[in-house]
Amino acid sequence: LTLYTFAKDTTGVSNCTGPCAINWPPLLVSQLPSRGIAVRGALGTLTRADGSKQVTYQGHPLYFWKNDTKAGEASGEGIMNVWTVARP
Repeated sequence: LTLYTFAKDTTGVSNCTGPCAINWPPLLVSQLPSRGIAVRGALGTLTRADGSKQVTYQGHPLYFWKNDTKAGEASGEGIMNVWTVARP
């Protein structure tokens, strides 16, 4: 599914918590994923307040949009002028 960044985040810090994280679930992992060929930037993780690990791209936390249900959907693009599709 499509991944998004949140303009109110700062590098290495997720500011999408509570109800925000219900609508925009963070991309969580137990260990850092390997980078695919199409991904040119740096992948990393940050630790959320609950101790879970969220994937970052170029330091920006990554999220899903709850209303995207099929591969290729990007219906969260531009919502409230703060959500942007992450582009590798």
